Amino acid sequence: MNIKCFIFILLPILFISTSLVGQTKGEGLVQFTGIILDGSNEELLPIPYANVLVMDHNRGTYSDFNGFFSIVVEKGDSVEFSAVGYQSIIFQIPDTLTDNRYSMVQLMSEDTINLPETVVFPWPSRNHFKLEFLAMDVTSEMQDRAVKNLANETLRKMRNEVATDGNENADYYLRQQSRNYYHIGQTPPMNIFSPLAWKQFFDAWQRGDYKKKRKKDRDY
Repeated sequence: MNIKCFIFILLPILFISTSLVGQTKGEGLVQFTGIILDGSNEELLPIPYANVLVMDHNRGTYSDFNGFFSIVVEKGDSVEFSAVGYQSIIFQIPDTLTDNRYSMVQLMSEDTINLPETVVFPWPSRNHFKLEFLAMDVTSEMQDRAVKNLANETLRKMRNEVATDGNENADYYLRQQSRNYYHIGQTPPMNIFSPLAWKQFFDAWQRGDYKKKRKKDRDY
């Protein structure tokens, strides 16, 4: 038997083996979908951007603005649902499923965090506060540091370099989503065709707002 005949015989065997292995691996996969809701009250509001983690494989996804999620898992996997302000829940995919799809509605409860008590005592009187405020020792080093931190160049550098935190990113994303949902299915309006925008432009031009802005930019 020459090499060509051996290759022609070996290729179909490898193809059949690969197909059988792929079918065997695909049999345990399940399309896991559902909605995550707030079960703390009767309204059952959706929980947006909740984490859905497949613990056995260290991968996951998150729910959308309406609380809907979809991810591919395997039978018997443990899935953890977590969100800020809610108690985490672990759910195990049944290993006795006969279908490759599984849907559920996951309810989550709010997580109450008890903070230590803080007692605020007021000043006995306004005059007493004034005396204590005037007697406060502020060294020249602290004054120089405050002037340096409040300088225009320092503040402008901080605005450009300091990264936004999680709340700011979430607010920006929600504003973008609400703007897209507001004009969904239609073309967003352009301010160039808005009479109100033109009126605001002419009013600002007559007040000299643009001259003040250019002068302020030159001062910087």
